[in-house]
Amino acid sequence: MSRIGDAPKRHEDQRFVTGAGAYLDDMAFDGLSHAAFVRSPHAHARISEIDTTAAKAMPGVLAVLTAGDAAADGLKPLVPFVTANTVTDEPLAWDAQPLLAEHTVRFVGEPIAMVIAETKTQALDAAEAVAASYETLPAVTDGRAALLASAVEISTDIPGNLCMDWRHGDQAALERAEAAGASTVSISLMNHRIVTNPMEPRGGVGVFDAGTGRYTLHVSSQNIHINRDHIATALGVGREAVRWLAPDVGGGFGAKNFAYVEQALLLWAARRAGRPVKWIASRSEVFLADHQARDHWAEASLAVMPDGRFAALTIDSVANLGAYMAGSAGGVQTNQYAHLPGTLYVIPNVGLRVQSVVTNTAPIGVTRGPGFGEMNNIIERVIDAAAAKLGMDAMDLRRKNLIAPSAMPAANPLGGTVDSGDFPKAFEAALKAADYGGLPARKSATAAPLLRGFGIANHIKATGGVPDENVEILFRADGGVDLITGTQTIGQGHETTFPQLVAERLGVPSDVVTMRHGDTDAIINGGGHGSSRATYMAGTAIWRASEEIEAKGKIVAADMLEAAATDITFSEGQFTVAGTDRSIGILDVAKAALEAGTPLDTFHAFTREAMTYPCGAHAAEVTVDQDTGVVRLVNYTAVDDYGVLVNPMVASGQVHGAIAQGVGQALLEHAVYDEDGQLLAGSFMDYAMPRADDLPSFTLDFSPTPCTTNPLGVKGCGEAGAIAGYPAVTLAILDALKPLGVEGWDGPATPETIWQAIQAARSA
Repeated sequence: MSRIGDAPKRHEDQRFVTGAGAYLDDMAFDGLSHAAFVRSPHAHARISEIDTTAAKAMPGVLAVLTAGDAAADGLKPLVPFVTANTVTDEPLAWDAQPLLAEHTVRFVGEPIAMVIAETKTQALDAAEAVAASYETLPAVTDGRAALLASAVEISTDIPGNLCMDWRHGDQAALERAEAAGASTVSISLMNHRIVTNPMEPRGGVGVFDAGTGRYTLHVSSQNIHINRDHIATALGVGREAVRWLAPDVGGGFGAKNFAYVEQALLLWAARRAGRPVKWIASRSEVFLADHQARDHWAEASLAVMPDGRFAALTIDSVANLGAYMAGSAGGVQTNQYAHLPGTLYVIPNVGLRVQSVVTNTAPIGVTRGPGFGEMNNIIERVIDAAAAKLGMDAMDLRRKNLIAPSAMPAANPLGGTVDSGDFPKAFEAALKAADYGGLPARKSATAAPLLRGFGIANHIKATGGVPDENVEILFRADGGVDLITGTQTIGQGHETTFPQLVAERLGVPSDVVTMRHGDTDAIINGGGHGSSRATYMAGTAIWRASEEIEAKGKIVAADMLEAAATDITFSEGQFTVAGTDRSIGILDVAKAALEAGTPLDTFHAFTREAMTYPCGAHAAEVTVDQDTGVVRLVNYTAVDDYGVLVNPMVASGQVHGAIAQGVGQALLEHAVYDEDGQLLAGSFMDYAMPRADDLPSFTLDFSPTPCTTNPLGVKGCGEAGAIAGYPAVTLAILDALKPLGVEGWDGPATPETIWQAIQAARSA
């Protein structure tokens, strides 16, 4: 039996490592046909003509569909989840994304036609035969450039390309702080765009039952219920007419969080073709058409009093949303962005301005730590800059301003409240584990042309995501327990950790618990997976459902033990008559209840009232070759507070993966568009992902403080590394290059980028 705090091996890994996983591409369907999409080669253009004649005549082609066909069948464009400022409810400027572009294309890779054929090869060949002509238009790819009066206006529904101009907090605080004697330090920085790149590409198999009029989509997704609802709207049918099924999902990291036009088109195509239609994205399509992430410019100013206390922080930022506002991306710069300032460090006055804009680039979605990663990077970078300018020790400056555990719960000036955490403890533990005291000696021992540097980033994030979650616990006649959840597993280990929760609360062996998920017909609703929500949201729902099961079980046990229900206690899976040794196990009670027609089966819908706030400190140590610009990450240390750890091994795995993504952004990854809107990094040939030799062995530790807003005491653990890794590594590089006068660069710290920054500093 595995309980909370145990670290059994992941149950699901047995099938994953033996090739028994059931991924989308493994599934077989009778009468299967295949889809291919014709995508725009231009970032911004008017469509003059789409000639499908030749394509329709090619072998195996069943149909070639365009926007006119979709309109004739009553299909509707795809709308985002979030269409208003999540803090103020002020409407955002936006327009829906057409399923197939008809008049204008707005980014390279936007689909204009869909081919259905007997085989994948035939579909791809026919897609190449579709002849489209365009009148190219000026493109804009940079968020700040999109706000210029001279910029091309992408949509008449979005005047000046501006979706939102939001001012929040105290905009005049900085001036008052300066008048009171504070020194102000300002920096500009770009959190550059990345491609999320899950191992398994997006895809789906659409099926239509003509007899029932029902659509079924087999899909690689991390959010099946909400996306099902939005795709149903695009199809013009009710949610009950659409079923989504997700088999094993090979990662998502946010890229599979929102609905995509291809998902609606596959279901429509299945209805038109009268047979299942399959499409799985090529890696090139992943680069062109998946929701990308980050792309956030900011100018931050921090006011510091003579004694080192922070007085005020103002941030003016521009968020590039891409060609269309996807999913809840419009809320990243509102609800998520505003949670952090003043929740980790004491910053009594905060002023934010965020301008969200559309450009001729792939839509921005989310990836690990959306909004939070951007803000955390800003805060840690400006603190180091302030320390350097004011002649203060960067570690002492952090110490002086970290919120003390005695101040919990702590509220920030923007209305966010953190329930728990010991930030100074985690910070000092990270410095000790990273041997910060030995850094001067290591720097002295580092021989030219190498330079050594150290960086640290304290991090915090609000986790919880979609505020509602459902679970159902069912007891089978064979003694097994079915756990059905509305969360979506995408490789995190839920099939191991969720049974541990059931075992802890109900006292049943964890190996009798079977987890079921990924089916919108199995449970009425669910929030999927995003924002490290699963253990908190589904775990709390499991706990609450178990409480109801206990109450039902006491009534049945009382009858079986010939006692009053008020005299029955429950502990470690046993119902006991108080003050006696008479007891009966819960599985026996469940069997009796099932036979009596009054099963203990329980459905529970949970709505959270608060987020959880995982936090901690990550430290990086690097060497930089000043002759070549090559950066080596030589040490990485993480001390994290995830509250109560259900399974420390699983939590460690999440940290490892997130660190790799944070380091990848810091050193390697960059989605680059040229001035015409062409994506220059369109495959793994020219987009660098972190590999084993880019990463050292990590030093991990946990410094838990139980969360007070859920009965488990848990906090989300999936995103910290991606949030803290980027600034920690960047600050380490800046520390190494400090003797050369390098103050920053744009994009990842590639050898070319760093070499150029060194040369610029030497020639200044």
